[in-house]
Amino acid sequence: MPDTTPSCRFCHNVLRHPVLDLGEQPFSNSYLEPGQERREKRFPLRVWLCANCLLVQTDFDAPADEIFSADYAYFSSVSTSWVEHAKRYAHQMIARLGLGPKSFVVEIASNDGYLLQHFVAQGIPVLGIEPTRGTAEAAIAKGINTRIDFFGEKLAIAQKAESGGADLIAANNVLAHVPDIADFTRGFAALLKPEGVATFEFPHVQRLIEGLQFDTIYHEHFSYLSLHAVETIFAAAGLRVFDVEEVPTHGGSLRVFAARKSSAHSETARVAQMREQERRAGLDVPDGYAALKIRVGAVREQFLSFLATARREGKTVAAYGAAAKGNTFLNYCGVTARDLAFVADASAAKQGKLLPGSHVPIVSPSELLARKPGYIVILPWNIKDEIARSMAPVREWGGKFVISIPDLQIF
Repeated sequence: MPDTTPSCRFCHNVLRHPVLDLGEQPFSNSYLEPGQERREKRFPLRVWLCANCLLVQTDFDAPADEIFSADYAYFSSVSTSWVEHAKRYAHQMIARLGLGPKSFVVEIASNDGYLLQHFVAQGIPVLGIEPTRGTAEAAIAKGINTRIDFFGEKLAIAQKAESGGADLIAANNVLAHVPDIADFTRGFAALLKPEGVATFEFPHVQRLIEGLQFDTIYHEHFSYLSLHAVETIFAAAGLRVFDVEEVPTHGGSLRVFAARKSSAHSETARVAQMREQERRAGLDVPDGYAALKIRVGAVREQFLSFLATARREGKTVAAYGAAAKGNTFLNYCGVTARDLAFVADASAAKQGKLLPGSHVPIVSPSELLARKPGYIVILPWNIKDEIARSMAPVREWGGKFVISIPDLQIF
């Protein structure tokens, strides 16, 4: 009988420390057309800790071309707060690195140009590398130079030969999305100029544990990252971390600054401080992850109890935000269209479709306002304030908002 014991996707050590099992789920960004429900596939969604390199990871390699298909429905520019975050980053990097018309900025997983547009506006040459055709074409339509492809060491070598090295490479919320994280990070070392800088933003696994952010776990997130694991992976690729910042996006993220090992960038005190913070949080030992399963189970029971109470009250429960994290949450809870009447989303690309797994229909925000549900569950809780402001008329009929993570709140 073949050995089915999973091994680490980075160091290939045998994985012996399960962190969380969220059952079998469909891909969280694979929205369905009505009538496609019976053709939907489900795959195991389990998370492990590697005791050797401390990489937290899934054990199932979903085919990238199935997850990031031509009809991939996530467009970054839909979130105004995320676009503003990108704008602030661009201005900070231009000032910090002295970028100008002779510089070259590359973004990996550039989506619809939400970030690179701010460099273009300052006359700085850019290149986006984006594997999903729909979002890449949206960027191209904005005049943003974009290459439709998956990034890795081979592509980086070819791109450097074609256009020269990069002064800055931005990689926001993509490091966790690659199954071969070693090859991916070698690509940055290959594409950077000798003193070039790469920045990586990713949800911090410490915040996932502390805030019970298990809904950020889905098949296209292969890794859940700590600074410790990232430094180990980068070192093997010839990179070193010289600065780190905590940023509030996605429930609490790290922004890591890296460069070639031979570069002159000095390491800031914040790097050592973050290493110590993670050590105090127990992220360097398996016991630091042990209680997550029990706490996540309690979140599910609390939400199902809320739905049962709403049914007894005769209240309609809807949702806002057809986000991937919401799909993980709903499918782990076993929620279906019998429990949620609909979910509203501002993205026209999602409207008229069904959520994967739960098959809840997706409608426009204007339809939510017309149908006046009693409760609106905000699935992308990380932008709950933005959503509550945009849906202010809900209060006119006495409707209430609900978030479920880390605890159930009705407001």
